Amino acid sequence: MNTPSALSADARLKQRVRFDAGFACLYLLALHGTSAFKVVAILYINFSLAKCLPRSYLPLATWVFNIGVLFANEWGRGYPYEEIARLLSSWSPASAMPASEKAAQNWGTYLDSYSGLQPRWEILFNFTVLRLISFDLDYCWSLDRLGGSALEKKQLDPSDLSERDRVDISAKSEDYSFRNYFAYVLYSPLYLTGPILTFNEYISQQRYTPKSIRRDRTVLYAIRFLVSLLTMEVMLHFLYVVAISKSQPTWEIYTPFQLSMLGYFNLHIIWLKLLLPWRFFRLWALLDCIDPPENMVRCMSDNYSALAFWRGWHRSFNRWIVRYIYIPLGGSGTSPGSWGKAWSVFNMLIVFTFVALWHDIQLKLLIWGWLITLFVLPEVLAG
Repeated sequence: MNTPSALSADARLKQRVRFDAGFACLYLLALHGTSAFKVVAILYINFSLAKCLPRSYLPLATWVFNIGVLFANEWGRGYPYEEIARLLSSWSPASAMPASEKAAQNWGTYLDSYSGLQPRWEILFNFTVLRLISFDLDYCWSLDRLGGSALEKKQLDPSDLSERDRVDISAKSEDYSFRNYFAYVLYSPLYLTGPILTFNEYISQQRYTPKSIRRDRTVLYAIRFLVSLLTMEVMLHFLYVVAISKSQPTWEIYTPFQLSMLGYFNLHIIWLKLLLPWRFFRLWALLDCIDPPENMVRCMSDNYSALAFWRGWHRSFNRWIVRYIYIPLGGSGTSPGSWGKAWSVFNMLIVFTFVALWHDIQLKLLIWGWLITLFVLPEVLAG
């Protein structure tokens, strides 16, 4: 229904998306320089897959393409223009080979010299891959719900949806446009490290400001961020565990208790090191009236469960995994007894294999992912 409130919400969406898309272009150029065009090329190919392929082929094509991007980015080292130019020059006629190689090296090196503030754009592109998959699958699933609006069927107020409803309820068919997609994938506050916001939730929050956005709450969150930053400074100043670990000491001189404390406080510093950027970028999003999921909702010392630790550490990533991998695979299974638990363990193995590959394509990380499956296995079986 095009009620006055709905029309104003649509106008708000268009205005904010227009700004986000424009600012994203400037932000991308500042961060990556000429490599911004490589990022946009990947975005365009992914969008074309979503819009051109039949619905039945889209999920598989989405996963193949985006996992392929992870591998290609790793092996191609960000595709330097000099390498691209050398490859193109190799296709020139043999008589023009020396001249073409020199010209290729010149223009390739010239483009690579404008590399922006973050030349190695591929390092953090893994977060962008999650948003690419989110758009494709949210669009794919929206095609199954064209029979009617879920808001009308559930009689929900679109301006007062819960976080779960904002994620689950598909956007309007016209919302899956390239401009909305571009603005979402490159949304500046969350572009580099997240937290991860799904496409459906991004569109919903751009159309209606969440009720959780309040000035007092945002100010309190900013104070919490500053306290966390101060805590990190105090720990680095008075606790020398990082310096000890980096100095390659003779570990035999330490007692078992001292070694355990070194490991324990090192983990706290790692926890804070990851918490600070996530808190900062989430604060930026809150100031822009977007409320993304919170990561690290519990201190690492306040965990008595391996599953709860994983769910709370990178919470937005965990929610993304549940929506786009775990549930489509069947979740914990519908069969009772041992078969259902075996299916759940198998799905978790698939999940943590993806998690390991997403972090980095290394054998040791694959082993790390499989070990996590082993560590949570007692809880899964007991549950």
